[in-house]
This record gives sequence, C-alpha cells and structure tokens, in this order.
Amino acid sequence: MSSGWNVAGWLAGAVVAGGMMLRLEAQQPPPAATAVPAPAALVGRYCISCHNERLKRGNLALDAIVTDEVGQHADVWEKVVRKIRARQMPPVGLPRPDEAAYDAAVAALETSLDRAAAAAPNAGRTATLRRLTRTEYSNAIRDLLAVEVDAAALLPADEASYGFDNVTVGDLPPTLMDRYVSAAEKISRVAVGRPGRSPGGDTIRTPADLTQEEHIEGLPVGTRGGALVPYTFPMDGEYEIQIRLTRDRNEHVEGLSEPHDLELLLDRERVQLFTVKPPQRESGISEDYQPSHDNVDQHLKARIPVSAGPHALGVTFVKEPSDLLETLRQPYQAHFNSYRHPRIRPAVYSISIIGPYAPTGPGDSPSRRRIFVARPSSRSEEDGCADRILQTLMRRAYRRPVNSVDLQGPLQLFRQARDEGGFDAGIEMAVSAVLVSPEFLFRIENDPAGVPPHTPYRVSDLELASRLSFFLWSSIPDDELIETAGAGTLHQPAVLERQVRRMLADSRAGALVTNFASQWLHLRNLASITPDMRLFPDFDDNLRQAFREETELFFESILHENRSALDLLRADYTFLNERLAKHYGIPHVYGTRFRRVTLDGNGRRGGLLRQGGILTVTSYATRTSPVIRGKFVLENMLGTPPPPPLPDVPALKDTTVDGNLTVRKRLAEHRSNAVCASCHNLMDTIALSLDKYDAIGRRRSVESETPVDASDSLPDGIRFEDVNGLEQALLKRPDIFVSTLTEKLLTYALGRGVETYDAPAVRAIVHQARAEDYRLSALILGIVKSAPFQMRMSR
Repeated sequence: MSSGWNVAGWLAGAVVAGGMMLRLEAQQPPPAATAVPAPAALVGRYCISCHNERLKRGNLALDAIVTDEVGQHADVWEKVVRKIRARQMPPVGLPRPDEAAYDAAVAALETSLDRAAAAAPNAGRTATLRRLTRTEYSNAIRDLLAVEVDAAALLPADEASYGFDNVTVGDLPPTLMDRYVSAAEKISRVAVGRPGRSPGGDTIRTPADLTQEEHIEGLPVGTRGGALVPYTFPMDGEYEIQIRLTRDRNEHVEGLSEPHDLELLLDRERVQLFTVKPPQRESGISEDYQPSHDNVDQHLKARIPVSAGPHALGVTFVKEPSDLLETLRQPYQAHFNSYRHPRIRPAVYSISIIGPYAPTGPGDSPSRRRIFVARPSSRSEEDGCADRILQTLMRRAYRRPVNSVDLQGPLQLFRQARDEGGFDAGIEMAVSAVLVSPEFLFRIENDPAGVPPHTPYRVSDLELASRLSFFLWSSIPDDELIETAGAGTLHQPAVLERQVRRMLADSRAGALVTNFASQWLHLRNLASITPDMRLFPDFDDNLRQAFREETELFFESILHENRSALDLLRADYTFLNERLAKHYGIPHVYGTRFRRVTLDGNGRRGGLLRQGGILTVTSYATRTSPVIRGKFVLENMLGTPPPPPLPDVPALKDTTVDGNLTVRKRLAEHRSNAVCASCHNLMDTIALSLDKYDAIGRRRSVESETPVDASDSLPDGIRFEDVNGLEQALLKRPDIFVSTLTEKLLTYALGRGVETYDAPAVRAIVHQARAEDYRLSALILGIVKSAPFQMRMSR
C-alpha cells in the first residue's frame, strides 16, 4: 500500500465547508503486525471524527475509502486538495496541521492524483453542437462581412452557466430561429447595400442617467454632452437625422434657460449647427405659467448626404466659457434628473437616422469589398462569380473548406432572387441563407469513425482552429488560421504557439477583455445596477462606464504587456479619467480621456479588489454585502465557492439588514449561528477586509457613525488590516489564485464546466507557468497546449 493514501486520509475533512468537526474518542491502537504508518494518525485526529459512516458529515465517509487507491476516488480527493490548499479545513477554531504538514500533504496527494490521471486519461467531452453566443455572433458578422451590428438589438441575451454565457448554448428554439432569420435579412441587406421598399430607420437613445455637462470622449474638444454613434449606412444617399432633447415629466426640456448651440457631426466634421432657444413667454401671462416646449426641438433635423459604410455620427453642444465655473458651484457631479440631480443645461435624449432618400447606389463600402471578390461583366459570368463569392464567404463562415454539396442550396437561392431582382439581389439572398445555416450558427464537433466509446481522441486541426479563434477572439478563424489548419500542421507545437502569439497580438484579442474578463469579474452586471440615489446621489452612467473602462483597460494592460497574472492583485497602477479620479479622491487627473496613473503606494487603490466596478457589483443598492463580496472572492479568486445555504436554516433577524448597522455587527449575527458559522467564518472575514470601501467603491473610515474596523484573521492565522492582508494572503500562495484564473479561462475556452478530471491538466498549466512568473500569456498558451483543449472523449 502506497503512502499517498495515508496523507490523503487526514485531508478529507476539506470536502465540505459546513458542519462542526467533532473530537475523536481515544483510538484503540492497531495490532503490531499491521501497524498503520504515522500519517494515518492524522486521519483520526482531524477527519474521521466527522467523516465516518456513523456521522457522515457532508455526506462523506472517509473510513469507507481511506484504504483504497487514490485514483479510485479521484473526484473526492480533488475536492479535498482544493479546500486544503486554500487552508479552509479543518474549520476555524479547531486543531489544524502546521504549514509544513499542509504543504507536504497537498504535494503528496496531487502527485498520486496526477499519476492516476495519466494512467486513465479523461479529456472531457464538449458538446457536439454549440450555438454561437450573441457576442460571438456579432464578432463573426464583423469579421465575415465587415459590418458592425448591435447584437443586443437583434438577439436575446444568452443564459450563463459556470460563470459564462458560452456553456448553455446547445439549442435553437423556433422563436430564437425567427430572430436569427430576421437578423440575417437585415444584415445581408446592409452588407450588400440594396435599397428597401421604403426608407428604414434606427433610433439611438442615451442612457437616462447620463450626465452631459462635460465633454464626452470621442467628440471634439470644446464641446459638451451629446452622443457619438457608430453607424453603418447601407447605401450612398441622403439620410435624415432627427435630434430630440431630454424632457422632464412635464415635457419641458431640462436645463433650457438660455440659447445653446448644437452641432451635428459626421466623422468629426460639422455638417449642421442648430440653436436651441427657450420658448418665449407671452406678455401679460402669470410668471408661474410655463410656456409649452413642444416645438423647442422640432427644428433639430437635417438631411445630409452620406456614403455607404461605417461612419461616426456625433451630436453635441458647443461648450460655453462659463461651464467650468458653473460646474464648480454644484454640490454633485451627477446631473441627470430634474428633481434630485437637476441638469444645468439641456441634454440630448435621442438621435434618429432615417433613409436612404434618393439613393444613388450601393457605394464602395467595406462590406461590399469583402463580399464581392468577383464581379460579372455579363449575364453569362454571373453564375461563375456567384460561385466564387459564395465559396470564399462560406469557407470563412463555416470555418472549413466547402464542397459542391454545401454550395447547392445558396446557389439555388441566388438564382431565384437574381432572376427577380438582379445579381446583387441574388447575392443578398445567398448571404442571408449562409447566415442562418447551422454550419455558421453552430460549432460542430463530431466523433470520428472508428474511435471506441469513452476514448480520448485528438480533435481535427480545423476543429482546433475554431476552438482557438473562439477562445482568443470570440469570433471565426481568419484565413491564415484556416489555411494552417487545412494544411494539417496546426497541431504541431511550434506552429500552434506561433499562431497563439500572433492572435494575442491582434486587436481581436480584445475579446479576452470585453468578453472573458467582463464575465469573470461580473462587469456586465454594472449595466443593470443603480445604487439608491438618496444614499449615493453622485452616481450616474458616467461613473458606471468609467468603472468598466478602468477594469477593462487594467486587464488589457496585463495581457498586452505580457505581465504576470499576479499583477491583477498587486499592481501599483490603474487607469483613470477625471470623473473616476475625483470619485476615488485622487488629485491631478483632468479630462475625459483615460490614462495610466501610477499610485502612491498608500494601498488604497491598485489591483482588482480595490476597483470601483467590482466593489459595486458585489454590493446592494443601499449598502455593501458581506455575503456577495465574500462569495465573489471565494469563487473567483480562491476557486472554493461556498455551498448554497441549507434549506432549514432560519433567516437572519430583520435588524441585520438595517442600513444603520455596521457590517461587523451584521456579520456577528452570522457567526453566532453554529450552522452558519462554518461558511461565514471565512466568507465574512473576506468581506471585512473590503469593508473600508462603500457600496460604490469609495474609501470610507466611518459607517453609521462608527469607525470602520477592517481587521481580522484568516483561517491560517494570518492577521490583516484592510484589504492589504487579503492580497498578501493570496500572494503568499499564488498557485491558488493562478489555478482559479486558469480554471476560469479553461471553462471559457472549452464552453463547459471544469470537472475534477481536468484538475491534473490545470496543475500542469500552472506548474509550467510558474517558471515564467505566471505570465498571463503562459497560462493561455498552456491551456491551448493542454489535453482538454486539444482532445475530446468519444461518446
């Protein structure tokens, strides 16, 4: 019998975070002939007193498996090693091994588990059919047709599982299929540039709580407020632009007390200048009477010529010289509501784009250049040109070479529409057909013939190319990647690494920031969060956008500068504009442009755990939430999420949700309940470390007229003052945070949850990255080279 099981035995108490651990009665010594090696004594001391057939705490009985080989119960031991590595077991307040015993036991157990996994490999099984997520669909349309689309307006949001929305996307219900058909028709018409039966239109509205008293990033200097709208115009022609101003509940334009100049811009060039004036008061009318504002913005419309393709349409006010002084006299920076946060000056509510009128042709748009790789000079050439166009388009859309069978359906539709409306109409119909094909909407991985059941096999190079592109770009492979895969060389380590590094250097790798990081760090939730305006009157959409921008730019810097993943916790810099810097109390940052700011080392900012966006999404509308913040760190930083609350545990007293109680007093209620304490001792400790930041990420020293005490100790005995202690504890054992990040990346890359049989692969990735200071690029490359990414279990 190997010594591995002896070490494993005393670790098993880590499987469950709940339940009190009982003292073990004195054990009868085993017969001398069958003396148990020394580590087995630890089983009796720390584990079997709770995890035995009689008590079965956490539905686990160690005495039933402790003498078996580790590999026979790998799922149990993987959970054990996760809890022990994080020092979450034995529970706080009970006897615990020393650090040397912890480390030796984890190392021995992991070695046994890795050997068992190598002897019986399991690469996991991704779904055979996986529909593109809304984000992937939008990016694929961009890369396929050179058309930017607002997928949120075309398709419903995808449900998230395991923290990401690309996991539960295996079906296509009829109602969703109807949405894809409508989207395909609209997108193909814009891409090809054919006129509709009547002018179409879109209306873009600004967020209701957007403050427009200062400059908006992207608009010219010397302007204030408004909006900058990227828009793809389908044809050369004239388009009518209509602007509407924000009104209060009485339909009066807010902040309109004097004339203001309003600019209409196309690609940053002024095309029209309007003047907005308050309505004239009629003589002899009472001063309490407010004249109608119905016609104040009726004249804010213009018909302008625009060429087909993407443009930036801007609407903004000319800034007055007194704006700065007026703003300084206001108590808050937020001005978006006429009753609590009155606007100082008028604001843009919506921009409508209608057209084209008198279209002059499809123009030379990027989408037409992308689609029309061949153009017929006569009717006899049309079939050949259509064949070439569709072969090129479908090869990209289907992420593989296409054959005559693939072309039959789209070519047939092309001919039918061509006979009725001409060559462009035929191509538009064929493009629409491609966009609703399962070969485009789904990523398909079929088991090859001849592979025995439940056997790991290497995916094809073309399937590997799709896995790689959707992991790094959230989009379809480009021509170089498809060509490399078609040549059968992509799986070669040197070739694969070269492609990974090329793709990470591409701007499309920004999807790792906007798609992966925004889901991992819950930044997407910011859009739906509105703190209580009575308690946080200075919160507005400007701050909400700044929160997200800060974290995304920060994560992007770690990725593009090839920095260590540990810098996500320990960095001494962040990205700020004036609005966010004032919110944080950081001086000497001016303007709307975000820039990198090195911090002064006082520990108040820097690193993910101090950023306002994360602190806000882990709070309630009225106060901070120790449960949400603690759970967030456990799940996303430590990889050990707490179990759900037990169904028979009574709710906390009503007073514990009273905003007048401090966090520490609310947490005392958690810890006073023995059933709750086993989870909350750790979760609440983490929450206390973040307690010097309020529900919108501001630094504070007092809560409910009581000084904030953010000190406590972690289960391993480490004392901390403020969030610094939590960070130092994470950095003391970097493998924990890096392993969690690797698991999140692997979940996102595979589109399935990481299971216990994936743990050896995760350990190998982290071990290899350790030699490179855990660089984020090393983790990504390790994932791409791993068996779960390159292989799949047969059905």
